[in-house]
Amino acid sequence: MQRTEKYFEQDAFRTECESVILATEPDEKTGGGRIALDGTVFYPEGGGQPADRGTLTLPDGTVLRVSDVHEQAGVIWHTVDALPAAAAPGAAVTGCIDWDWRFDKMQQHTGEHILSGILHQMFGAENVGFHVGTEVVRMDTSVPISPEGLRQAELAANRIVWQDVPVLISYPTREELAALVYRSKKEIEGQVRIVTIPGADVCACCGTHTHTTGQVGQIKILASENYKGGVRLSVVCGARALAAAQAMRARQAEIGALLSAKADQTAVAVHRVYDEYTALKFTHFGLCSQLFDALAQLTAPDADAIRTLPGLDPDGLHRLAVRLTEATTGLCAALTPTEKGTGYCLARRDGDVRALTKALNAALNGRGGGKPGICQGSCAATPEQVERFLKENNKL
Repeated sequence: MQRTEKYFEQDAFRTECESVILATEPDEKTGGGRIALDGTVFYPEGGGQPADRGTLTLPDGTVLRVSDVHEQAGVIWHTVDALPAAAAPGAAVTGCIDWDWRFDKMQQHTGEHILSGILHQMFGAENVGFHVGTEVVRMDTSVPISPEGLRQAELAANRIVWQDVPVLISYPTREELAALVYRSKKEIEGQVRIVTIPGADVCACCGTHTHTTGQVGQIKILASENYKGGVRLSVVCGARALAAAQAMRARQAEIGALLSAKADQTAVAVHRVYDEYTALKFTHFGLCSQLFDALAQLTAPDADAIRTLPGLDPDGLHRLAVRLTEATTGLCAALTPTEKGTGYCLARRDGDVRALTKALNAALNGRGGGKPGICQGSCAATPEQVERFLKENNKL
């Protein structure tokens, strides 16, 4: 079968083409199939860039939706939602890509080249992983980079965008390639396509790119984390960067409204609320300790102690149960009502409450466990039901 001519390599801004069907492959499971064309504007998935999507229109007006595109042995196959009889080898079709989808991927891919090239210049970082996702571009570097280093690199990358330099595509000869210094993540057989961004990057790449760096719009690093000796970056470019800025501003305005703070004072307001919360948490801890002491003092040395207190978190339940074991050798149980039932912590000094916990979970649809002397969990029953069960089965 003849190879598919790649119109997207000749002009990434071309959105339509007239093509001839080379072959078809039906898919009985979906009712659709795959169509190979003699030429296409559809970019096939590869090199970290997702495939284009769009439509193929037959001469009779039938529109086939293209959801995926792959290249095999130089032939580009288009996955379609239907494969009517008219879609036969030799038939003409009109291909049309989803331009908004394509341009977004072009902005992300070119932005990634700019940032990768800058990181390589500034820190000797190799791009060891790259993927254009639906929300962010993921980039993995070979070396660690500090937050300040990333800030400087982001600024340098955006300066390249502001300069609006041309994105150059070339196909050097083998001799020219041997003398060229360029980035490439793998060995490439055959003709190598080089994407050059003056001042930023020279890289072997088969993807679609903007004509100039200015068309990238903006490059923004949203997050970074240590990953396999380097850093993993979450990056957005172009319209995605604008959407991220708008969302961030909306969240900032919401926080400001909640805390009665101006937009540029939200961080100060959050610190104030956090300090207040920390102080209240410390006070709450102390008051709970006093309450737990009082409940323990009301417990006879050999009596069972089953206490229900609202609003206890798992740590509070554990602290109360432990404090009760200091006052009695009997069964100790700290209970608190929850939205779905009851949180519990069972304990016995020098005893084993695992069998009782297992029985409680089985009888009251609970989950939990622990060590011989103390077990913790929750169940789908009221505190009163749990207390009644414990009183009836505390010899387990």
